[in-house]
Amino acid sequence: MAERAARLSLLVALWVLGLKSLAYLLTGSVALLSDALESTVNVAAALLALFAIRFAQRPPDETHPFGHSKAEYFSAVLEGVLVVLAAFLIAKESIPRLLHPRPLGDLGPGLLVSLLASLINGLLAWHLLRQGRRLRSPALTADGYHVLSDVLTSVGVLAGVSLAWATGLWVLDPLLALLVAGNILLMGFRLVRQSVGGLMDEGLSPAEVSRIRKTIAEALGGRALEVHDLKTRKAGNRAFLEFHLVVPGSMTVEEAHRLCDELERALEESFPGLAVTIHVEPESERKR
Repeated sequence: MAERAARLSLLVALWVLGLKSLAYLLTGSVALLSDALESTVNVAAALLALFAIRFAQRPPDETHPFGHSKAEYFSAVLEGVLVVLAAFLIAKESIPRLLHPRPLGDLGPGLLVSLLASLINGLLAWHLLRQGRRLRSPALTADGYHVLSDVLTSVGVLAGVSLAWATGLWVLDPLLALLVAGNILLMGFRLVRQSVGGLMDEGLSPAEVSRIRKTIAEALGGRALEVHDLKTRKAGNRAFLEFHLVVPGSMTVEEAHRLCDELERALEESFPGLAVTIHVEPESERKR
């Protein structure tokens, strides 16, 4: 499913890039050019996401016993770098036009083409975010937020260029392009930060950890003395949990093993795909 969504993203990105390039050629607007340049990043990002998702789906092997799911984070980091590069390219095209504004031709056809591209992008962003959350795919989620930012940018560009056309204030065209560059730059840094967090074994959110603790407490039903040193981490679409379980001294190894099996089943039901490691400890290791 994730690979199919990535293929769709790449196909739509190519179509949208063509439409936005046509809109720029029809109008000569540097703001619409900035919108098209951002779409070139969308194409590259979709291609990177497709390769990363395909690689991340490889099963564990001798050299990667925990799987290859972190590959998706590399895609997201590279996407953030490409976004930052696009922002600088847009600024490079916009500053000369800001110093020397020039009137644009008939914007009507170009704006209609750009609006169509934005509508297509909006549907794609909704689909990617939905699939990214459902499949817990960092690459799809990053791609979805990137496309959504592109949609919001395009709406702002369309509104601003229309205003410049209506009022004759052509300086609005390069000003809008620079605003787009600033927004893209911020988005790029945000993508890099989130992806680096995953590469650095960032833990699950406080809400998710709270749910895990509640699930453990309900499954134990008072049969263990303590749970401590609970740790979590994310790796692409996978999540890992480990903790220490202190059991009464009277509990046999077989009983402790059975209790761990029950805990793992309860956690799997609440968090599908969660990899759980439990360290059973005797009563003497109790910390409270």
